[in-house]
Amino acid sequence: MNAVETVELKKSFSLKTGLFSRAKASTIVAVEGITLTVPEGQAVAFVGPNGAGKSTTIKMLTGILKPTSGKARVLGFDPWRERQKLVKEIGAVFGQRSQLWLHLPPKDTFDLLAQIYDLGKHDYKVRRDLLVERFELGDFIDTPVRKLSLGQRMRCEIAASLLHRPRLLLLDEPTIGIDVVARQRLRELICQWNKEEGLTVFLTSHDTGDIASVASRMVLINHGRIVLDDTVASVSQTVIQEGLEGDLEQVIAHLFAQPAASSAGLRG
Repeated sequence: MNAVETVELKKSFSLKTGLFSRAKASTIVAVEGITLTVPEGQAVAFVGPNGAGKSTTIKMLTGILKPTSGKARVLGFDPWRERQKLVKEIGAVFGQRSQLWLHLPPKDTFDLLAQIYDLGKHDYKVRRDLLVERFELGDFIDTPVRKLSLGQRMRCEIAASLLHRPRLLLLDEPTIGIDVVARQRLRELICQWNKEEGLTVFLTSHDTGDIASVASRMVLINHGRIVLDDTVASVSQTVIQEGLEGDLEQVIAHLFAQPAASSAGLRG
């Protein structure tokens, strides 16, 4: 079964400029015809420059936004028509937004999420204890979130998103602002869950280290369209051969310049 399937997925927004009778309407196309298939259990990096349409695509896949046209199925559900069923099967972590209560310890948020997802007491305790152990949260699970470091908070964020055993985890810039050691630990944990539980990972990041460490496949988007879909190993080999630095913007600019980029297919 595929975790994500989209066919010609599009999203445009109407924008009005000016005042009153002089106001003029214009249309901004954020996503323009994305066709994508992600098998269950795969780890995919969905990358591109700012404004490329990444966040808009994720919002459509989670049912937050309804597309202008096109089709999408996420874990067999129509995201915007069956959102209540879908949210029980997915987890989401956004680097700029938190699901943790700032003035409460992470454990209290975990307890609340258990109620929201209607988890049985025994199953919840077993799952929580496993996550606390794997993510090494024991030393600060009872500490108010506001007193945690960013690295500690992000470990709690990802652990919280895994409490209800989701089949798909969407990560939007999960390591932004985190120090090198904490960043690498998070990458290892994400990879571990992907391999051990068959968790599908859909990652957006501007950090080439995140992409190389977590994903096996890279989907590159620009101006709302997919311009490259290939294995991370293949893209990495290109970077090595061309002697490029690890800056994602430079790598993307180089890939856009390649004649084959628009027609590259997934290999491996």
